[in-house]
Amino acid sequence: MRLTHPHRTGALLLGFMLSVGLTNAAYADSEGETARTSAAKPSHGGAIWGREYFPNVILTTHEGKKVRFFDDLIEGKVVVINFIYTSCPDACPLETARLAEVQGILGDRVGKDVFMYSITIDPDRDTPEVLAEYRERFQAEEGWTFLTGAEEDITLLRRKLGLYIDDIDQDAGDHNLNLMLGNQSSGRWQKSSPFENPYILASLIGQSLSSHSTARTTKNSYEDAPKLRNIGDGETLYRTRCKVCHAIGSSDEDALKPRVGPNLLGVTDRREHDWLVRWIREPDVMVKEQDSIAVGLFYAYNQVPMPNLRLSSQEIGQVLDYIGTESKRVTKHELLLTVLPKKNDDAEVESCCQKSEKVVLSATVADELLASECEKTGSSECGCDAAKARTFPKTLWSGLGAVLGGLALLLRRRAL
Repeated sequence: MRLTHPHRTGALLLGFMLSVGLTNAAYADSEGETARTSAAKPSHGGAIWGREYFPNVILTTHEGKKVRFFDDLIEGKVVVINFIYTSCPDACPLETARLAEVQGILGDRVGKDVFMYSITIDPDRDTPEVLAEYRERFQAEEGWTFLTGAEEDITLLRRKLGLYIDDIDQDAGDHNLNLMLGNQSSGRWQKSSPFENPYILASLIGQSLSSHSTARTTKNSYEDAPKLRNIGDGETLYRTRCKVCHAIGSSDEDALKPRVGPNLLGVTDRREHDWLVRWIREPDVMVKEQDSIAVGLFYAYNQVPMPNLRLSSQEIGQVLDYIGTESKRVTKHELLLTVLPKKNDDAEVESCCQKSEKVVLSATVADELLASECEKTGSSECGCDAAKARTFPKTLWSGLGAVLGGLALLLRRRAL
């Protein structure tokens, strides 16, 4: 720190006198003086949460490269750290898919001024090769590194980061689900839920932790804030559990983003209700039992497992009700977009959080509009045929799933 004084002459004289009187002592004890000078400096967050706090253990990346935790991974960086294991049947796939969304939002900042690290808690099984394959399944990009290491070193890191709970982590299959977000330079660290909205997580990482270094491109005001609608329990569960891997229809706001699961438009019509209920309740069991549709989906979507969300029967019913209702709304909406001329090509489409009663068309209103357009045009171009084409018999989809499942099993057995 540079000190200034208004009376520069007096300061210089004082400095000269001190230098004459203490020259011999200063040279005789230079190391001790350096230590005292360093200790006198005010500490800051980066110093507190630095090399003396974080263990500089050696880890191995998914590429087989040896790195040190403090020196190579976190020193002077904004980081996202979580702990997973690739054989996890429930939370880890969901958590990893969520971070893939966050990486997509942050874009090319990841790997430049933001770094993401997923560290396994099962190093015996999760070799660099296994982590590399797992990373590829979830379409992770540069700047997101998967790591393994000695079990005692990983446990030490979890304790230092506050992500180890004795009552929970005694069982290898159970662990703290929080993420750790941090800026080592400023010393700011905070926990966050992996089920948080990906845009909120991206904002925390890219702006708050970065000392707001990214300039805002828009100016917001409370007067312009939209009035939010009430969201039911089924939609809440879908948004926090399902949306990270799935979309509903091509007009879904995130439908064009890479997905690790199938589009759920009309799934409540395509699949038997009892099958869907069990699939949500225990997908891991159904894959182990070699259910043809379950196995087919597993191999069709890059072997990313459907996580066991541990939902109750009531919650499963709420999710399925929402998917069915939303599928009908989206189907009508997409058909109407092909039927009715756009009144204003520049008009902004309301976001999902701004849907109102006038946007969520009832089946009766939508059918009346479609029928009216059909009468006017007198042809099938109005979308009536498209509506029929969207209604597939359940037996067709079930048969297709069985074929995919059988083919997947055959290929798997031949490979073995």
